[in-house]
Amino acid sequence: MIAQFQAQAARLSGQSLRSLFDADPARMARFKLDAAGLTFDFSKQRLDGKALDAGLEAARAAGVEAFRDAMRAGEAVNATEGRAAQHMALRGKESFFALGQPVSHEIAATRARMRSFAEAAIAGQLEGWEGRPLRAIVHLGIGGSDLGPKLVLEALRPLRRPDLEVRFAANIDGAEITDALAGLDPRETLVIVVSKTFTTLETLANGAVARAWLEAALGPAAGAHLVGVSAAPQRAIAWGVKEDQVFPFWDWVGGRYSLWSAVGLSCEIALQTGVFDQLLAGAQAMDAHFLEAPEARNAPILGAIVQTMNRIGYGAQSYCLLPYARRLALLAPWAQQLEMESNGKGVTLSGAPLIQPAAMVTWGGVGSDVQHSFFQFLHQNLQSVPCEFLVVLGPGEGPADHRTHLLANAIASAEALLVGKPAQQALAEMRAAGLDASEAERLSPHRAFPGDRPSTMIGLPALDAKALGALLAYYEHRTIAQAVLMGINPFDQWGVELGKAMAGLAAGELRGSAAPRPHDPSTQYWLGRARA
Repeated sequence: MIAQFQAQAARLSGQSLRSLFDADPARMARFKLDAAGLTFDFSKQRLDGKALDAGLEAARAAGVEAFRDAMRAGEAVNATEGRAAQHMALRGKESFFALGQPVSHEIAATRARMRSFAEAAIAGQLEGWEGRPLRAIVHLGIGGSDLGPKLVLEALRPLRRPDLEVRFAANIDGAEITDALAGLDPRETLVIVVSKTFTTLETLANGAVARAWLEAALGPAAGAHLVGVSAAPQRAIAWGVKEDQVFPFWDWVGGRYSLWSAVGLSCEIALQTGVFDQLLAGAQAMDAHFLEAPEARNAPILGAIVQTMNRIGYGAQSYCLLPYARRLALLAPWAQQLEMESNGKGVTLSGAPLIQPAAMVTWGGVGSDVQHSFFQFLHQNLQSVPCEFLVVLGPGEGPADHRTHLLANAIASAEALLVGKPAQQALAEMRAAGLDASEAERLSPHRAFPGDRPSTMIGLPALDAKALGALLAYYEHRTIAQAVLMGINPFDQWGVELGKAMAGLAAGELRGSAAPRPHDPSTQYWLGRARA
């Protein structure tokens, strides 16, 4: 499979992107498609019909569709942990199973509990609250238990309840939980502790601070203000959450795929009635597309082929995610965890070392801000970095002219990466502006742009809950399809464990509760400094 991508890249590497447009009048139609209300334009990627056919052949050989169908059926596609990966069930309307066991009824029951709890909270009718209104939520989680809800609530800010503040604390840096609680009234605050295992160090440490804060102000009533979300509900209860305020999710849901479960309780409460349901509906629409669309017109599969071609065909080490929408500022960090934790693996499912890295580094920022920070790197750096632009095509917030300039910047930036500016053009422009000939000659290399830099454009009809749900589900499915192409497991994350385990040992040494261990000189020095 790797050889197929590399062979196509070698064939195309001498051709400019503009020449691919010239050679194929139907290129735009071939590489543009609509899915779940979104529009995807892959035409500025370095692919042609033959390369696309090779990518589709590789997807068939790798079993992308078979893996997809096994995932939908609830089989143990998470082979290293013996689990299903049934995040589609969390937003699906049909019957779903996990390892042969029905799960849809329990999902529906949990969703009904979430909705009922949200309604009671908004109405000031939570048991034990003495009729006080809910004014603030403090959401405690880390990784997938934090990034998804935070992204959704920022992206859909205009659809939030205006009288309800939501704060997040993830980091174990004490400044974060201090800031999250500062100025809030415990009598009107709900603390939601989200941890799949309910053993996560950062989350439980922050949770202990928040629990003590509630207890100091409310005494025995503090428990009414504490909610747990976990796949280990008994641990949450043992930690101090009332049994009727523990919301489950399940071991067949990976943390970074868990937004759609009770992990999204903060969203269910903080968003206006029905908005969270629309988010689920958008994701379900993309699920249906992924499951039903033919592979040649399947957006996640084509997206995975593009990513794989850029990584192993052209050797791109990273790609840049560029939403031209201020409210999607947290999209890149969310996608970073999804893609790099899922596919940042070193071995195949069989345990054999990978010949080529499976994933690119995901990074990015919000346009047009980033045009004034790292676009210098994108345009003139020696290494070409594939870019992914996102634009919202519906009405924007604020003055209409702002929308015009924002879209113009996004569309023009993608075109500028494609066409560039040769040194001779820069020279001619400076001469036409009246610059001295020798000075224009001297400056022309600095004002030249190589161009021929690939990008994808994704259009959203509006930044509403349904479009956002479809977009996030697209990234989930693309990540999984790319993993199948590379023969790796996108659902485990053993790579995060070593540092956490060693941190626990180091903390014991710093506290003096564990005997010092031998270390390299650098580690020994910094442990000594930390004790001082």
